[in-house]
Amino acid sequence: KLISIASVSKNEAEAASFLVAEMVSFCDEAFIDKAGNAIGKLGRGELKVFFLGHIDTVPGHIDVEVVDGNLYGRGSVDAKGSFATAVMAAKRLDNEVLDKITLTLIGAVEEEIGSSKGARYVLEAYEQPDLIIIGEPSSFDAITLGYKGRLIVHLEIEKDNFHSAGKDTTAAEDLVESWNILANDAKEYNQKSPKIFEQLQISLQEFNSYSDGLSQRAKAVVGYRLPLDISPSDLKKKIKSLLNCNIEFKSSEIAYRSDRNSKLAGAFRRAIREHGFKPRLKLKTGTSDMNVIASTWKLAMLAYGPGDSALDHRPDEHLNIEEYKKAIAILASALKNL
Repeated sequence: KLISIASVSKNEAEAASFLVAEMVSFCDEAFIDKAGNAIGKLGRGELKVFFLGHIDTVPGHIDVEVVDGNLYGRGSVDAKGSFATAVMAAKRLDNEVLDKITLTLIGAVEEEIGSSKGARYVLEAYEQPDLIIIGEPSSFDAITLGYKGRLIVHLEIEKDNFHSAGKDTTAAEDLVESWNILANDAKEYNQKSPKIFEQLQISLQEFNSYSDGLSQRAKAVVGYRLPLDISPSDLKKKIKSLLNCNIEFKSSEIAYRSDRNSKLAGAFRRAIREHGFKPRLKLKTGTSDMNVIASTWKLAMLAYGPGDSALDHRPDEHLNIEEYKKAIAILASALKNL
């Protein structure tokens, strides 16, 4: 049912209402907060745990259907499937577990458009917990310990128009040269490490040029994925020192990596083994609400959820139902192990 409810970013209200109606049946409290997040609270223990998973999706309708044991639909993997896993796992928690932990389920809004409105509201309005689980697909037998940071840069060059037979370079040519400078700088940095999580990834996301007859302009959007040792502020300074054009910095997040030996990671590794599987540890080159939380709260985090993240945003996005069931059981065991 949840996958059948469209919840493209900024349009999550129906999905949030559905989730609250589900959570009210077993939570001590269930409500929609001022940001539009779906909230469920249960337990009375001293250990405060948040499960924060986004319930918004990218656009693109996919018919909801089950084919060969796989549930097709937008958000099945990224990331309503992960939050549904948390809701179902929370239903299984017995009084022994609920005497140890207080669990807050947060179905967060607007993660996919970069505003991360839901997660940022949590930072402002909620007391910091002891541990946070981020709902993102890792596959049922793996946990994600870290995500790279991000920086989006808009570049623009404007100059007087001139005859194409002239010797001057065009705005487009100048901007291509700016791109080459940035790409070469990243290439030089990456020579020190073959591991992609430790590299400075750069991509040219948009490029266009035009003229009105009097002047010519060229614009580009450059995207960076940042390693742990490069902060957005340091990279901004470097870019300004390298380029001579108009520069505007857009969304940015720091990189984050959790301790593989934390209490939280240990609880998941034990749970995965208890269910007969070998735990895997992952580091991802994308970003998530984990990066947003890490900018303010210093605590142990990891991401968990069923599904293959390679299917995120794809037209054939789907979640294997058996994997979903395994993830529910493993998450319930991990919460018990805390």
